[in-house]
Amino acid sequence: MTTTETLLDFFLETRRQTENICRPLEIEDYVVQPVVDVSPPKWHLGHTTWFYEEFILKSHATGYKLFDDDFAFVFNSYYEAVGKRVVRADRGNLSRPSVQQVYDYRHYVTSAIKEFFEGEESDAFLEILEIGIHHEKQHQELLLTDIKYILGNNPLLPVYSEHFSENKALHPNQYWIAMDEGIFEIGHSTTDFCYDNELGRHRIFLEAYEISDRLVTNREYLEFIEAGGYGKFELWHAEAWDWVVQNKITSPLYWHQIYGQWHHYSMGGLVKVKPEAAVTHISYYEAFAYAQWKGCRLPTEFEWETSQDRFSWGARWEWTESAYLPYPGYKKAEGALGEYNGKFMVNQKVLRGGSLATPQDHTRSTYRNFFHPHLRWQFTGLRLAR
Repeated sequence: MTTTETLLDFFLETRRQTENICRPLEIEDYVVQPVVDVSPPKWHLGHTTWFYEEFILKSHATGYKLFDDDFAFVFNSYYEAVGKRVVRADRGNLSRPSVQQVYDYRHYVTSAIKEFFEGEESDAFLEILEIGIHHEKQHQELLLTDIKYILGNNPLLPVYSEHFSENKALHPNQYWIAMDEGIFEIGHSTTDFCYDNELGRHRIFLEAYEISDRLVTNREYLEFIEAGGYGKFELWHAEAWDWVVQNKITSPLYWHQIYGQWHHYSMGGLVKVKPEAAVTHISYYEAFAYAQWKGCRLPTEFEWETSQDRFSWGARWEWTESAYLPYPGYKKAEGALGEYNGKFMVNQKVLRGGSLATPQDHTRSTYRNFFHPHLRWQFTGLRLAR
């Protein structure tokens, strides 16, 4: 951000967009939590508000009065330094506070931030505010994907919005981009916003490799299914094979075979699988197995970053072969904000790029997303390398 005025506009636009995402919902949709990984929309609305209240208003605004003394307990996510909180799996049990109370909370905190902003322009405040804005943008993406999971597991498979397009066709022919061996610089290098897990710019050596110019399509993934890929244990990691067998996995999330034809649940309701669109809602386990079946592999996050200017990306989060680890010299921030990324650097795989659910101005070529390898409720796809 170049000016404080621009940052305030960015804040207010972000607050409006979160509420716009919820506009198509019925009041009953706000509280549903089908699985532990999915949070109810009402909780997202409250948590992204609590973040500003806890880290800015409560700490820096003299005379600020909390909207409700219990909301820190209700809307804290995982910040141990801040205090006790509702167990994640119990977020769907919060019939109270009401949806209207949560919206009142949002407007109360938004107004307080705006008022505080107009009288405070310290660098420390502006830095925390910018982190808060991008934190809310992260939750906008989670909010969309959580809404999809909530509605996609409703037996009626209701429409979220007919204007939300998920099925853009990719070009039919795949090309391999050849990358020479060499030493490359990895990590964020400008003064623009980034998360701390992107810092620690460093050099790495890469052997020569090739990377696909596009994502794997539904048509190509269907060939894997029809060839019995989900039944060939030799294609899967051991724990991945256990996951397939125990959960009876036979296709990507949201896919349904109806009268011999594959359909999938989209934000526009149940539709036929579009062969030319990128496959999505697959786990790292599935991405790895497909790559094995093709005689290829997944790119490392470093291969992805060094070649990303030679292909288009952003339609799907892309699984990589890299474990989520700190870059050289990584240091966590002081206090509770130090829990934002570093504490999750174990047992997770890195995803690169972004997705159609990622808000505008929120992703970049050095952005490192991360999830456990079995998760697939996000818009996750794959790009091959060899």
